[in-house]
Amino acid sequence: MYKIAIIEEFHKSGLELFDKHKDFTYEIINDVSENNLINKLPKFDGCTLRVSKLTKNILEKCKKLKVISRHGVGYDNIDLDFIKKKKISLLITANQNDITVAEHAMYMMLSLSKGVVSHDTAVRKGLFKKGIKNIQTFELNKKEMLIIGFGRIGRSMIQKCNSFNMNVKVYDPLVKKEIIEGKGAKKLENLQDGLRNADFVSLHVPLTDKTKNLINLNNLKTMKKNAIIINTSRGGVINELDLNKALNENMIFGAGIDVFEKEPVTSDNPLIKNKKILLSPHSATFTNECKIRMAKQTVKNIIDFFENKIDKSMIIN
Repeated sequence: MYKIAIIEEFHKSGLELFDKHKDFTYEIINDVSENNLINKLPKFDGCTLRVSKLTKNILEKCKKLKVISRHGVGYDNIDLDFIKKKKISLLITANQNDITVAEHAMYMMLSLSKGVVSHDTAVRKGLFKKGIKNIQTFELNKKEMLIIGFGRIGRSMIQKCNSFNMNVKVYDPLVKKEIIEGKGAKKLENLQDGLRNADFVSLHVPLTDKTKNLINLNNLKTMKKNAIIINTSRGGVINELDLNKALNENMIFGAGIDVFEKEPVTSDNPLIKNKKILLSPHSATFTNECKIRMAKQTVKNIIDFFENKIDKSMIIN
């Protein structure tokens, strides 16, 4: 009998898969404080994980733990070096959220370029026509779109941007030119040139030492004044203080931010008060359909792992 910890509850459709397998039992852990996880987690053979952290302090107490199944695709909330050393497998829900996150990025682009919030506010305040002249709006048609990162979500973005007749460029030094061109975009060799010419920028990269503060004041200064930047990847890829300054000083037009350096966001984060930013609470995957797909895949990965039939595309470590 395999004991599985569900660290933070997710859609019941995933848990129902465990109910059909007599070899698995599970326990939901919603108190994700380090002390509670140190106390609870050592008795489990595997665990699922959403956004809470699994630090070395926690993991070194978990002598039985063989596998971590992420409810998502990022894993900067896990001590990767430690689990590699201890040969704890890490699995992700690949291919389950690419459409959903790309749609969220497009929603942010459209909302900002069409002045959705401003128009809605104007109508509600009785400024049916008077407010229009002060609201700037833009078309996506024939605009230059820069996608940073050519993973599953980045590839989904290309298709959506092409449907709006945008000129799509991709910056990802790890992907060959012919692969990007085969998906309907042009490969850029230089990030700075891409940022300088882009009307829209969408980030789809993991948070690593190389991508931390990838977007900062130095390159924000070079962007077009009507440029809009979207981040649905990871907090920390954009320097938040630099972004706030760039918007306040009209270096760029607007930003859509779904992810933050510190989550949940606290009231002292300057982005909260910046009216040029469209915010969402790390919820780009929170559609009904995606929650079900990710829940099922998260649990299926655990079952497949212990039954020795795991899909290799789900394996990170």
